[in-house]
Parts: sequence; C-alpha cells; structure tokens
Amino acid sequence: MNRRTKLLGVAEVLAWWAALALLWLVLVTTVDTLEIIAGGSASLIGASAAWGARRAVSGW
Repeated sequence: MNRRTKLLGVAEVLAWWAALALLWLVLVTTVDTLEIIAGGSASLIGASAAWGARRAVSGW
C-alpha cells in the first residue's frame, strides 16, 4: 500500500465520518457534550465499516 492509497483511504473515512456525524446532529433533539461524543464515536464506527465494505467489494 503506497502513500497515495493510504491518503485516499483516510480521506474516504473522514468524508464518511463527516456525513454520518452531520446526520446524527440533524436527528438528535438536544446537543450536549455527551451527545457529541456518542455521535462522533458512532459515526467513526460507521465510517470505518463503510470503508471496509467498499474495500471488500471493490478489491482495492
């Protein structure tokens, strides 16, 4: 895995994380510190799963 491939993988996870975190913030009713931590963590797990699934399907 070269440097460009790693950078693209990190960018993809960050893009998924941002999209999922935004969705979380739209759906949550109250925004406090605990909700932000929970949403950010859940978004990171979802982003990692999406990246792994895409990588498994595309054979990247």
